[in-house]
Amino acid sequence: MQPSPESTPDFKLGQRVHSAGDPRRIGTVRYLGPVEGYSGTWVGVDWDNRDGKHDGSVNGINYFQATSQTSASFIRLHNLSSGISFLQALELRYRGQTTQEEEDEMYVLSASNKRVSVELVGKEKIQDKLSCFEELTSASTSYLGVSSPGNPCEIGAVVPNLKELDLTGNLISEWKDVGTICEQLPDLVALNLSYNLMSHDIVGLPPLTSICILVLNNVGINWTQVEVLKHSLPAIEELHLMANNISTIKPMSSSTVQGFDNLRLLNLDDNCIYEWNEILKLSQLPSLEQLHLNNNNLNDVFYPDAGVMLELFNGHESHEKGHKPFQNLRCLLLGGNNIKDPSSVDALNSFPQLADVRLSGNPVADPGQGGTPRFVLVARLGKVEMLNGSEITSRERKESEIRYVRLVISKHGNIQEIKLLHPRFAELKALHGIEDEKPLVGGAGPQKMATGLLSVTLKCVGASMGEKPSLVKKVPGTTTVGKLKILCESFFKLKSMKLKLFLQEEGSPLPMLLDDEMESLTDLGIGSESTILVDEES
Repeated sequence: MQPSPESTPDFKLGQRVHSAGDPRRIGTVRYLGPVEGYSGTWVGVDWDNRDGKHDGSVNGINYFQATSQTSASFIRLHNLSSGISFLQALELRYRGQTTQEEEDEMYVLSASNKRVSVELVGKEKIQDKLSCFEELTSASTSYLGVSSPGNPCEIGAVVPNLKELDLTGNLISEWKDVGTICEQLPDLVALNLSYNLMSHDIVGLPPLTSICILVLNNVGINWTQVEVLKHSLPAIEELHLMANNISTIKPMSSSTVQGFDNLRLLNLDDNCIYEWNEILKLSQLPSLEQLHLNNNNLNDVFYPDAGVMLELFNGHESHEKGHKPFQNLRCLLLGGNNIKDPSSVDALNSFPQLADVRLSGNPVADPGQGGTPRFVLVARLGKVEMLNGSEITSRERKESEIRYVRLVISKHGNIQEIKLLHPRFAELKALHGIEDEKPLVGGAGPQKMATGLLSVTLKCVGASMGEKPSLVKKVPGTTTVGKLKILCESFFKLKSMKLKLFLQEEGSPLPMLLDDEMESLTDLGIGSESTILVDEES
């Protein structure tokens, strides 16, 4: 097939466009020209949401290569839009009248399932306020097809007090256009460019001296471009880089990332980082307090010792004396990764200021995948105040640490093995004054049963069990889950039901299923004052 011309009067190759009448359906022009068997000029578009019809080939002829098998389609020129200016979008969003179609969509359903129209009280006042552009401090033109700034001289005059601007999901791709808008808005501190496919060539971008928060989620950026951007962001405090397929951190002129002196929050959620060594390249950011790494592919976590840092610095660079790795990091979000080893949990204790951790969605934190329950995580993490979005109260910490020590005692006899696998064990054992448990039967005969009894609260929660009052019972710590089920049948008169038991833990959003009938309460780390939910098998 002959290559297409580089442009038509309306479109050019590489241009971002949206479907006429639907600014949320966005794509990139990949072909301009004839299509065999059809008359006239066609535009080949590779759609971002991959809702096309083919891969750029029709009837065996390849016109262009799309990103997927069904992300491409050929469109007539009049069915595409090249977008509008930023100023036009402001007019459309804040001064345009709602359409009848939009009005019709504002309804609630009555008791008889009929639509009842909703009238917004004070709607005119709100519209009047928003239409006073000179008073706007925050504006959004998301998904309106913005492709250019418009007349630069008019931007500052129209919205002189704008501090926050959301440009999510538009057709902007050139950094110089971003610079043009920002230069005219001297008070702008927060800018969201998410879901704009930005050019890899960062040119024409002036210093954005007032920008403190920049959101670049799903814009196709890599770390090399981030390094270029940082010279234009001297005041940046929050940088969001979600879903950009970032797999490596490549500092420009050092082994670790330099600059970003004011950066407090870095969001790298939903990327493709496998190696913790990549994250260590961020360890010298002096002001970094929050690091978001949810939904990457990390397998482990460790805190770098002097040897690791020396290797990271290629054996000849030296970092500032007394500048500890991650010295100010308080929040580390690691949900949805592939962390399996409890040693990665223990390593978090070495971070000097770490107080907020997320581990949910990792095998190590999922008892169903052989991981550990919340109380074990709480006990292992000595300084953490917030785990998986839930505050660790002083009561939960104390109870978790006592349960954890008893659990370790019940499972391990070798003191050296305990030291290796449970670094906080000796500290917690001494802190809570827990004695080593002795055998129930010794040389002098059986010990008193009362010394091994646990006081537990049993609650029926099964739908067909009826309302039954909770019971507080004292049972031996050696009672197995299977034996406790039999006892519950007797306590609550549930002879015809097959039961399942859950441990309700403070701070945990869901109770933990006790599914191993051979494990004892002591083996599970269950102590006095615990609550066990009694349910029926579905």
